[in-house]
Amino acid sequence: MESDSPSSKSLSHWLQISSLELLVGIADHGSLSAGAREAGMAQPNASRALKALERRLGYSLVTRKTTGSTLTAEGVLTVQWAREALASLEALAAGARSLADAGGSELQFGASMTVAEYLAPQWIGRLHQVLPQITPRMRIMNSQDVIRAVQQGEVGLGFVETPHIPLGLKSKPVFRDEMLIVVAPGHEWAKRDQPLTLHELQSTALIEREEGSGTRAFLDYIAHAQRPKPVAEFNSNATICQCAAGGMGPAVLSQLAVESQLAAGTLVEIAFDGPALLRELHAIWPAVQVLGRTEQTLLQIATDHESHSA
Repeated sequence: MESDSPSSKSLSHWLQISSLELLVGIADHGSLSAGAREAGMAQPNASRALKALERRLGYSLVTRKTTGSTLTAEGVLTVQWAREALASLEALAAGARSLADAGGSELQFGASMTVAEYLAPQWIGRLHQVLPQITPRMRIMNSQDVIRAVQQGEVGLGFVETPHIPLGLKSKPVFRDEMLIVVAPGHEWAKRDQPLTLHELQSTALIEREEGSGTRAFLDYIAHAQRPKPVAEFNSNATICQCAAGGMGPAVLSQLAVESQLAAGTLVEIAFDGPALLRELHAIWPAVQVLGRTEQTLLQIATDHESHSA
């Protein structure tokens, strides 16, 4: 019977890049489940991939316990080699993508509504300064649609507000966004002396974004309870602000969306005695993909704090 060891077969027959990413993820995060998430694998597939890699190498890589996973001595050395191999592969892919993109003039990316309205314009301006030959084309969608577009390969890079990033996608925080509870100055909440409680927020019908939006997902996430049907649903932050200012009801929106109305006095912020209304806005891209030169440049601009200043 033919051996399954590396010495008896060519590299392409026994080595999978995803298995190396899994091994490095286990080393970095201390568990098989965390390593699987890092590699974009389901845990059962990750367990099989690790066993297959150990069988093909001919030695144990990881010691698994109920408290987590630790590398064997051989595993520590193999992880070092794996990191070097993955870095070289990323350099190869990035270089090839850069050469392929060199004659291109467009960069397509997806952005959720809040990102598109209040952050992306500054990023696009910086991108034009760095790469003036590139024409950015931004697709504005809600977070769920951005995720779907990235998963289906319609765009290589997306920006979302939802806290739920599916397996198979890599992500990187680009902005920490504070959500604010706002009402019209004449609303009864504007006259209250005590901060709003989580129970009150959970049980109050709000003017909200549509299903699939990151803002809606964030509210569901912090509520941990069934919430009332919205007073109204809109796919526009500006429309929600106008309706709240007109007295239709309370709203919870990004501080980016309401700061001008707060300054003008057409909306009032309500103090909240509950969990911090903070969320991370993320860039996302397929775990199996290395970003091209223009996408990497946009991601670097988006994560640069100076790009978020007015």
